[in-house]
This record gives sequence, C-alpha cells and structure tokens, in this order.
Amino acid sequence: MPLKSHTATLCCLTLLLCACAQVPTEMRYSPFTATGTQDRLWPGLPEIPRYRYAGQLTGEQNFAPVSDSSPAFGEKLLRWVAGLADGQRRQPRVLIRPQSGMVDATGRVLVTDVGRQAVFVFDVPNARLLIWNRADAGAGFLDPIGITAGSGGEILVADATLQRIVRLDAQGLPLGSFGDKVLKRPTGLVRDPVSGRIFCVDTGEHDIKVFDDNGLLVDRIGLRGKAPGEFNAPTHIALAGDRLYVTDTLNARVQILGLDGDPVEQIGKRGLYVGNLTRPKGVAVDEDGNVYVVESYYDHLLIFDREARFLLPIGGSGSAIGQFYLPAGAWTDRQGRIYVADMYNGRVVLFQYLGS
Repeated sequence: MPLKSHTATLCCLTLLLCACAQVPTEMRYSPFTATGTQDRLWPGLPEIPRYRYAGQLTGEQNFAPVSDSSPAFGEKLLRWVAGLADGQRRQPRVLIRPQSGMVDATGRVLVTDVGRQAVFVFDVPNARLLIWNRADAGAGFLDPIGITAGSGGEILVADATLQRIVRLDAQGLPLGSFGDKVLKRPTGLVRDPVSGRIFCVDTGEHDIKVFDDNGLLVDRIGLRGKAPGEFNAPTHIALAGDRLYVTDTLNARVQILGLDGDPVEQIGKRGLYVGNLTRPKGVAVDEDGNVYVVESYYDHLLIFDREARFLLPIGGSGSAIGQFYLPAGAWTDRQGRIYVADMYNGRVVLFQYLGS
C-alpha cells in the first residue's frame, strides 16, 4: 500500500476509534439476572418484606451502551483493531475473589479483589469501570482486603501480604503507606472521621492497631484470648457512631467495642442453628442500627437488630440469587443498600433495605 494511502487509512481508523470511544454507556446493577429475580424478597410473602434483591456487580458486564445491551459496532471495531476478534482474547475485567468494599462520597463503589490483586472502582456517576493495581511506584497490590475513606479524599487499603496500609488519592495514584514493621496481617479497616483515628484489624497478632492520620501508631486494642475485649483471628470491622463492630472469627462472635476499646456487647454465639456463628467474616451496620454479619462457613448473611437479637437469614450455599459461596466482606451505603462480597462466586451482591 502506498504511504499516502496507508496514512489515510490510519487517520480514518483513528477518527472511527475516537467516535466509538464516545458512545454513551450506563452502569447496570443487574446485567445477568433472570426474569423475576428482581422481585426476590426477604422474608417472603405473606410476611412483611424487609429486604429486596437489588442486583450484583461483577465487572465490565455491568456497563453497556445506553441504547442497546448487545455489543455495538464501535465496540466490535475496537476489538478488531486491537487484534482481539480472532481468538486473541484479553483478560476479562471482572472480579475474581472480592474481599471487601466501600461507597465513597461521590457514589463510586470500590471493591478489593485478592484474585486480581487490585481495587475495582465501579464509577456509577460516570458509568465506567476502573482497576487500580499499584500500591506504590514500584510494586502492585498482593492481598488487598480492607478499604476505607481516609482524610482529604484519600482511599486507604490494607494489604495483608505487604503488611501495610496503602494511601491512594481519589484517582488511585499511590501516595505512600504506613504500618510497616508494625502490622503482621492487616485485614479489616475503618476510620473515625471525627477523631481521625484509623482502626486496622491485625489478624496475625489478634488485635486492632490504631493509627492517626499521619500513620503513627497511637494505640493497640486487645490480645489473644476468649474474654470480652480479646480476640482469636479477628478479620473485619465496621464503625457506627461511637461503636466498633469486630468479627472475632475463631471465637465465633462479633464484639461491639467503644472507640477506646472497652467491650460493650457481643453478637452471636457458636452453634449449629441458623443464626449461630461458626466463621463470621464481614460485618456492617445500617442507619437503623441493624447489624449484618457474613457467616462464611454456612454461606449466610445474618441480620441482627440494634439490641443484638437475631432477625432473619439470607443465603445458603450456591450461585443462585440469595445464595453465596464463601462470602467475605459486607458494607452499606446511605441509600439503604447492603453489599456482600460473594467471594467464590466472583461478585458483589446488593440487597435493598425496605425499612423497619
């Protein structure tokens, strides 16, 4: 092909690519659900429903052109130009082993994924998916688990294998880290916006490390044991008002602590009945004070009221709507949604709280 013709062809392709890149997309919470699943309720009728299935997040499948859910011409062209149409498939941008998450002030849903060694950002306002995999300028994440909002718009991520807490800016760029030589296996993570204290569950040392916003260790809460205020391999943590909720995993309970670490109450106990705990993982609290505990061993989300009374379960083993396979973290947002990291199903499942 003559040089001028070749150049003209490249120019045309460039213009087409630019046009295709601007095709408007939308984010959908339920890209795969079968007809009728959007009406799944807990408890079921004739009882008064308190929760409704609200969708799931898996990755790039949650995003589609506004006018059509099928691949548009522009998308096909992009794949052809990139050499992906003839069996040369890129790695799908999907969750593999989601661990925990949060919803930031802009409405983005951020999910840690140890399988992908990254943080997935479901950017709801801008209808796009981002994947952050850099822990610093020279290394990537290895086992990102806990995630929470830091000060000044920062995002904090606890990496269990890197043994530190990574600071990211709002665009996912690394800003540094702290906890080196202090943390053994950091997992759950929350920050109190009032005091600026950061509470990090250290599963490896059976305690909670407390840092200030400068990353300095200011306190330690707990030690290994079975008494109130003691822990055995704690994993996840939630903050509601002036209370910390900690899943004391191998003690089969959730402990409620004051911000100073003093024990207040316990949720759940070891047992074989639905509502008992065996391997609690994720924990979250909604604005009505309901507490959501992931019972990972029996694949349930257990719901307790603010008085620690068991209300109802959602779950069972499997991949259907309302079932889980080794779920991990849980979190809530201001719209009354509960998110569950359904780890071995490679998804985050959403439930809508319908009120008390």
